[in-house]
Amino acid sequence: MSSRPVLVVDDDTVSRHVLCQALGQADLRHVAVGSGAEALQKIQEIDPCIVVLDLVMPPPDGYEILGHLRARPETRDLPVVVLTALDADNEIARAFEAGADDFVRKPFKPVELVARIRGQLRLRAVMEELARKEKDAQVVLELTQALASNLDFRGILFTVVQRIAEVAKVDRVSIVLVSEQADLGYVVAASDDAELRDLPIDLSKYPEIRQVLENGEPLVITDAETHPLLEIVRHGARANAGARAFASIAILPILYEGKPMGVLFVRSKSTFAFGGHELALCTTVSNAMAIALRNARVLQSLRDQTQKVNVARFEAERRLRSLQRYADFFESSADGIVVIDSEGRLLFSNPKAREITGYPESDFRGRRLGDLFDESDISLARELRDGFAQGHFPRGVDVRIRKKEGQRATLSINFNSVLREEGVVLCSFRDVTHERTVEADLVKTRDFLRRIIDTSGDAIISADMQGRVLVFNNAAERIYGRPTRDVIGSDVRELYPPGVARNIMRMIREGGGRIEGVRTEVLDAQKNRVPVALSAAFLYEQDTLVGSVGIFTDLREKVRMEQRLAQAQEQLLAQERQAIVAELAGAAAHELNQPLTSVMAYAELIKRRLDAESPVFAAVDVIFNEAERMAEIVRKIGKITRYETKAYVGQAKILDLDKASENGEGDGRDDGASAFDVGAIPAHRIGKAGD
Repeated sequence: MSSRPVLVVDDDTVSRHVLCQALGQADLRHVAVGSGAEALQKIQEIDPCIVVLDLVMPPPDGYEILGHLRARPETRDLPVVVLTALDADNEIARAFEAGADDFVRKPFKPVELVARIRGQLRLRAVMEELARKEKDAQVVLELTQALASNLDFRGILFTVVQRIAEVAKVDRVSIVLVSEQADLGYVVAASDDAELRDLPIDLSKYPEIRQVLENGEPLVITDAETHPLLEIVRHGARANAGARAFASIAILPILYEGKPMGVLFVRSKSTFAFGGHELALCTTVSNAMAIALRNARVLQSLRDQTQKVNVARFEAERRLRSLQRYADFFESSADGIVVIDSEGRLLFSNPKAREITGYPESDFRGRRLGDLFDESDISLARELRDGFAQGHFPRGVDVRIRKKEGQRATLSINFNSVLREEGVVLCSFRDVTHERTVEADLVKTRDFLRRIIDTSGDAIISADMQGRVLVFNNAAERIYGRPTRDVIGSDVRELYPPGVARNIMRMIREGGGRIEGVRTEVLDAQKNRVPVALSAAFLYEQDTLVGSVGIFTDLREKVRMEQRLAQAQEQLLAQERQAIVAELAGAAAHELNQPLTSVMAYAELIKRRLDAESPVFAAVDVIFNEAERMAEIVRKIGKITRYETKAYVGQAKILDLDKASENGEGDGRDDGASAFDVGAIPAHRIGKAGD
């Protein structure tokens, strides 16, 4: 099996790469595909030694692939190690029921994966070795039975050597018997010549046969062209007779009570490595042949076997007679009832059993219970039979059977030993095909709903009436920052700030068992408050309140957007306010500029015409100074660029002209009189002032 590759089936590119890397480092030849359809095609092309199969894939998924493999005779026994990220026990049980041999959970350890693959390969090699040995045993039994028959013995010997040649895959098998002096031999049968009878050969020309007869040990010559024992033969007359046509030779002694009677001569035209398997088979047959030739022990063995069969038949008939007294009860039972012996053979069946299975009584009698089982449950029949021998009689065992017409059905069987009848087992059963189909559909529905919950964009949390968390999906993990395994079974109140959970339950009751779109807060793993929108409701089983479920929408991003929008609105309002102030200031400065300029100019003219000692001069000077101060204020108003205030009286605030006009450039107007220059006053108005 090691020469065949490992087939990796996984739709995830990263996972497939990791798997291939692990297998490559373990020196395991492998082929990887990314879908179930490719896998089914590749299995036919490369004949893998084992399949590493991901369960969760686009259709066909892992379960469908397992169904295909186990339904086909050529892949029924192909080892399959499944990979799954699902943590539920029922998923693992389902994988095994579908035909998986082992499983590894994702994320996996490469060392564990390689160890499990090697373990399955070793197990499969052992099973193949056992199957091969069983096949060899069947061949030996077949040949032994042929040797023990009363037909033409020479014809039987030809059948034996011909069968050995087929099983060992060699070109010629001969039986050579020797005389008492061991110098002359007779070829009594050859696999390639049905008519050959007692062909005499001179053993002096066959040193290989003489060596085997002398030491009683098998001789294997892999290359007849180079083996030193055949050096003389290669240069003799036998070489010219075509002996070189055989490249490899194996010779096994036929011994009876330690004395050689002859040899089993096995030859191959191509170089052939006679392994332990071929030698063991030939040795067994040669030993049986020696006994058959003497025709003593085989006959005794047959007589013993016949006696055992007769005793077993008599015992079975006795047991059947002892069960007859239960017949009336069995006939009226609403359940199917059959009686079997310790080997699983059916001794009795009631009408309900025949109705359920569709088999008439004549078909039941003498069959084995396992003959009714579906191919997928054949191994279960062996396990049950072994359990009966150890006194184990299970109850409520589901078994898939094939009815008379070929339909499949599922039976629930109870096994009991019959009192005072050692080795007799009573089986009562009923057809539960419909019930199991409904259960399977419910499991599929549950799994579908679970996938919907896990893929929801909103957090879904459910708790029982004691507050224990039962459902916590992937979106809830993202909101709370806590893994599901840490939350399931914990108190739901730990997910909310103090008192919030109780308040939510109160609102649900007041809302008639349901609330929608309620804004609240929850606590993440670091005890930070997370704003959410909550819709919740009570859960009922019929009329009994059993729990509650909540759907949470994360509002953190929405809150951040609202804050940014409020800031933008505030900035826009401030800009609008500053623009209005700047425009108002510009307009006021523009309107006050000309009157102030005129006041200052006329005050200056009056001062020039008055005596400095005159009281009027002092009053005019005050007017000029105050007008000049007012002009400075107007200049600041004209330079206002932002809105700045300062405290005035009590809680009142007024515009802070110094800060509002800092580094200001005014309103950009050039009115000519903004410098408050007396020369800016028209000449005709100056003349009037002079008067």
